[in-house]
Amino acid sequence: MKDEMKDAKAKILLVDDEPDILEIVGYNLKNEGYQVYTAENGEEALKKAKKKRPDLIILDVMMPVMDGIEACEKMRKLPELDGTIITFLTARGEDYSMIAGFDVGADDYITKPVKPRVLVSKVKSLLRRRENEAPSASNIVKLGDLIIDRDQYKIIFKKEEMILPRKEFELLSLLTTKPGKVFKREEILDIVWGNEVIVGGRTIDVHIRKLREKLGDDSFKTVKGVGYKYVK
Repeated sequence: MKDEMKDAKAKILLVDDEPDILEIVGYNLKNEGYQVYTAENGEEALKKAKKKRPDLIILDVMMPVMDGIEACEKMRKLPELDGTIITFLTARGEDYSMIAGFDVGADDYITKPVKPRVLVSKVKSLLRRRENEAPSASNIVKLGDLIIDRDQYKIIFKKEEMILPRKEFELLSLLTTKPGKVFKREEILDIVWGNEVIVGGRTIDVHIRKLREKLGDDSFKTVKGVGYKYVK
């Protein structure tokens, strides 16, 4: 009940150039008690995000004036949106589109079409995790050339500071809790994405691929048909 009360007051910015999407998705979110604001392109979304400071932004990719990728990249540079969750809601489910979204700081990626009840469930899960986030008892982790600061959501690798997109950071944090342990795909989805969030199997692969690009391919090992482990 406590989490539901928190969710009921959450502010959501819904951005899409399709009036039907704004109406249908907005209607279902308002029925759950959320404060819903809408925008029809990335430029308008930036202005409203600065003013409203939403807890969650649901962002389309293909839009006029300014697309979702550019808008997300700009939003991540705004201090007033620090801590705001950004998830894409788009018909484009190709790997390269997902990678582009995660590269500019998206937290999640929802592929259209999606049933309203499933979307609402994902929104609840995202907001619940945001409310329940708390500093870990061991908030600084050092593994060779890698230092993970869980309080500030940043890493230092080979003396170079990096800010990772939220899900990349959470995945790395999980794998490094027990270096050498193979984390099953189902376990990763449950811990990093939550039980109520339905994501495709490719989502983990995309995040691992990006982490390998940043930290080195030999930092992670794929156990075919099982999962992944951190090996340094």
